[in-house]
Amino acid sequence: MSVYSIDPLQDRRWEELIKAHASASIFHTVGWLEALHRTYRYKPVLFTTSPAGQALTNGIVFCRIKSYLTGSRLVSVPFADHCCPLTRSSSELAELLIYLQRARQEEKYKYFELRALGCRAQEIEASLGLTNSQSFIYHELDLRPDLETLFRGFHRSCVQRKIRRAEQEALSYQQGTADDLLAQFYRLLVLTRRRHGLPPQPLSWFRNLRDCLGIAFKVHVASRDCQPIASILTLRHKDTVVYKYGCSDARFHNLGAMPFLFWKMMVEAKAPGLQFFDLGRSDREDQGLITFKEHLGATRSDLNYYRFPAQFAATGNFRRTDSARKIFSHLPNSLLRAAGYLLYRHVG
Repeated sequence: MSVYSIDPLQDRRWEELIKAHASASIFHTVGWLEALHRTYRYKPVLFTTSPAGQALTNGIVFCRIKSYLTGSRLVSVPFADHCCPLTRSSSELAELLIYLQRARQEEKYKYFELRALGCRAQEIEASLGLTNSQSFIYHELDLRPDLETLFRGFHRSCVQRKIRRAEQEALSYQQGTADDLLAQFYRLLVLTRRRHGLPPQPLSWFRNLRDCLGIAFKVHVASRDCQPIASILTLRHKDTVVYKYGCSDARFHNLGAMPFLFWKMMVEAKAPGLQFFDLGRSDREDQGLITFKEHLGATRSDLNYYRFPAQFAATGNFRRTDSARKIFSHLPNSLLRAAGYLLYRHVG
């Protein structure tokens, strides 16, 4: 069986496959890939067994990352929580992965990486030599019950009480895509990333996401007395709303702004009939975030990343080093933003 490489930004068949395939997500879309290309100059490529002129029936999408710091590699796809191969069978997936193993060597990529959620990469891990390089906890919330049932499903003291506290404090809520909302989100993101010892991604990334994803992109902001104190950024695909980024001012954590935002977003999602809330990945050691998501009533599952060849399974980046975290946590805002601008294109 032959394998073909195509440009998913130019071939309209890719959008048709995304619409039809049950495992497709926002991270497969042309909008996400275009935002990556505009911000970081990553070049997307799609591998498929479908020849030109025929309907596209399968595909694995990657971005080519070329970096003098971290080397050249294929990632499916950068900054996505998950991005499953869109195939119809294990044999079809195996054919594509066998081809990728050869192509990686011929094109001199260090490795290729799959970010697998509920798809068949794990089934053939042993036989094809893919190695589990990272493992996360993934959470999803079923939005199909009515709002009263959803609210009752929240942890009484950790979520319900905090939402009521936010309402008593008369926190205001705004959502949309306007420049001022994006600026409020980004200011809070810089605060949060500093608190975690990480640089923020460049503002251009979020602007490009907004411009490329259109109505699928939304910023939500909670404020007290006109001062933004918490924000989340969500994406929408088919019947699913995706929580992608969250940030806050730690001085106001006692006011319950984050549970308040999640509740507001759920109420909004129910109106057009969205059915699922993708709460994304959590590091296994981040017990606080895992607990928060489960207090919302979400169910958990494993999210595994796979690499080939095996010797690159443990390759890390600046996020994993304590010394880097200490440096980032003490940089002035201008240098912290500059660090993110310079570094993120190397770690996708």
